[in-house]
Amino acid sequence: MPTKAALKKDPLVKPYLKWAGGKRQLLDEITKHLPEGFETLRYYEPFVGAGALFFHCQPHQAVINDNNEQLILTYKTIRSDVDQLIRTLRKHQKNNSEEYYYKLRGQDRDSIKFAEMPDVQKSARLIYLNKTCYNGLYRVNSKGLFNVPYGKYTNPSICDEAVLQAIHRYLNQENVNIDILTGDFEDAVEKAGKGSFIYFDPPYHSPDKTNFTGYLAGGFGEDKQSRLRDVFVARSKKGAKCLLSNSDTPFIRSLYSDDGFEIIEVKAKRFINSDSTGRGEVGEVLVKSWK
Repeated sequence: MPTKAALKKDPLVKPYLKWAGGKRQLLDEITKHLPEGFETLRYYEPFVGAGALFFHCQPHQAVINDNNEQLILTYKTIRSDVDQLIRTLRKHQKNNSEEYYYKLRGQDRDSIKFAEMPDVQKSARLIYLNKTCYNGLYRVNSKGLFNVPYGKYTNPSICDEAVLQAIHRYLNQENVNIDILTGDFEDAVEKAGKGSFIYFDPPYHSPDKTNFTGYLAGGFGEDKQSRLRDVFVARSKKGAKCLLSNSDTPFIRSLYSDDGFEIIEVKAKRFINSDSTGRGEVGEVLVKSWK
């Protein structure tokens, strides 16, 4: 069992991005349902997004993953080169304007030049766009190109140096081992079994297409939701403690109702949505694999 000193958490370790479906407001509810002895388990989060639960828990052994390569690049850059990242973000903060925003947004239109950009520049670009785009919405078109308009905020906080430095320190602690992956969610949890905890927070099921799922070209349809359910079942049978968040829809309930899993109703307020009528309080569920 880790010592009290080893479990001390830094309150500045928290999400550095705004992200559709982020779990900051639901942390109190989610943490009620973490498994007993959670601190001793290896943590997996295959749809990490902005990492609200991951940063809240600050596990010592973890695997985090997201299919968004640019997002995962920001995690890696914060761990390896935070000082240069901060210097670049300060430049973006100083130069922020609508013209500057569209200049940076358009950099991925030239795929060859964009591929040659240093990782720090790509990471700072994503953070800058996230903090200054309309409604904090990360969205790409069918070609995978970021296409959100400028947000026209007054003095947005583009470079939260204290948070970035705190995350850097956490990820580089001697007793912390975090694998940062980008790829398919099933691959990310393939080694999870007894002694593991997995938190699944996928793009939410949206039969009326009002929930935002435009993080990547191609979306996350019902076929992927069904495959996710199969992974949830398979990892549970291997002994992993699995917890999943999703929309409270008949389809999602039907996927998880026949295996003895506990389905817990929760309410959340959503401020990022492709349709303004889809913002506000919405019904969600937590699916829990253990008793």
